[in-house]
Amino acid sequence: MASVLIVKTGDAFPEVVDQHGDFETLFVNQLSHSLPAHLVLQVWDAQRDTEAPELESLAGIVITGSHSMVSHAEPWSEALKPWLQTALANDIPMLGVCYGHQLMAAAFGGVSDYHPAGRESGTRAVRLTQAGQQDPLFNQLPGTFAAHLSHAQSVMQAPHGATVLAHNSHDAHQALRYGPRQWSVQFHPEFNVPVMRAYIERQGAALRDQGEDPITLAAEVTDAPEATSLLQRFLTFV
Repeated sequence: MASVLIVKTGDAFPEVVDQHGDFETLFVNQLSHSLPAHLVLQVWDAQRDTEAPELESLAGIVITGSHSMVSHAEPWSEALKPWLQTALANDIPMLGVCYGHQLMAAAFGGVSDYHPAGRESGTRAVRLTQAGQQDPLFNQLPGTFAAHLSHAQSVMQAPHGATVLAHNSHDAHQALRYGPRQWSVQFHPEFNVPVMRAYIERQGAALRDQGEDPITLAAEVTDAPEATSLLQRFLTFV
């Protein structure tokens, strides 16, 4: 039976794990709703298990978020780059999320680093580019849709040849496509409202320091079904 591999690149905050599950659980919860009978979900903890799965055994790859920073170039993270490059060369379907987005961009020749405007957190509007409106994964989304975001780093320079599919006022690279079936997104399609609010609460001090009101941000959190739908749609390309 073919496997879709969830590459776990970090742990969520303990209170999130206790109440809602860790990053990989959030993905499993969303993906399992529409998982075809011929596919199974597997999880690989890339931080703790240095032996990467054989790519030949994988039908698809999903890369989670992390509290690590791509620009810190931790050994486990750097080791993923050639593995991802080979996956791209072999046209294995991939979807990177947040850290996974930044890691894929860096692996394929872009630059990921701290955003000069600071952290982006909360439910924010994301807009499709013209290319995004025509993209096979994104083309059923409205031109502007809500998405849950929590990140301090961003893709500051997209790789040569990558296509920008979505952006917003904070981030020019909210979604990228690198090949026929390889995408990444800065936002969190696996988050729900309680998880997003838990992240805002944990980051309250940092948000206040950059002039934002975490209470207002938490009150503005809404469902983001269009963003979440990308996870189910991704499975159709596996």
